[in-house]
Amino acid sequence: MKLFKKILDYINKPRPGEDPIEERGKFMPDVELPVDEKFTINFKKNGGKFIYCDSIDEIYDSFNSILLENNWKGEHIFCVNSKLRQRFETLGGRFSAKLQDSVAFISTCENLVADNGAILVSSNQIGELKLHDLPDNLIIFATTSQLVNTIGEGLRGIKNKNKDHIPTNITTIKHFNTQGEKNFLTYGSNSKNLYLLLLEDL
Repeated sequence: MKLFKKILDYINKPRPGEDPIEERGKFMPDVELPVDEKFTINFKKNGGKFIYCDSIDEIYDSFNSILLENNWKGEHIFCVNSKLRQRFETLGGRFSAKLQDSVAFISTCENLVADNGAILVSSNQIGELKLHDLPDNLIIFATTSQLVNTIGEGLRGIKNKNKDHIPTNITTIKHFNTQGEKNFLTYGSNSKNLYLLLLEDL
């Protein structure tokens, strides 16, 4: 996982000519990418904003930058996770357990799904709220150990981790957009302006 930065550099680096993968014959088998690289490609393809961090201090700095970039200093940020709120409350956000008047929602997640670049969440993060109930702006804090290849793998992990009480309201967030880009193509898809703060923990 320490290769994450190299992977990001490779993905973001402009390359002359066509992508080598595109040049492969249509009957050639798909190239099997590592789970971290696959997630990064698909997440960015979905329109998500990806911030990779080596340390918790980098996470805090990135969160502060998000607040400044969007003029959210002093605005209400919806957060139901008290531990998460304690971690970030000194950085200038006004955290609220109430959804009303919140400009953004900050949360953890269950897993990051590589094969479609989605964020897997459950009632552990969003209670019984539906995605369309949440603010348009989401900030997700996750770790590299939460990467899985498929939704099925993520669901098995949720079941194994919560044997006594399996969470409900399990869903994926997979349509991301920048503010103001909603159109007829994204209508009804609950698309969100999503920042992913990803901490290296492997």
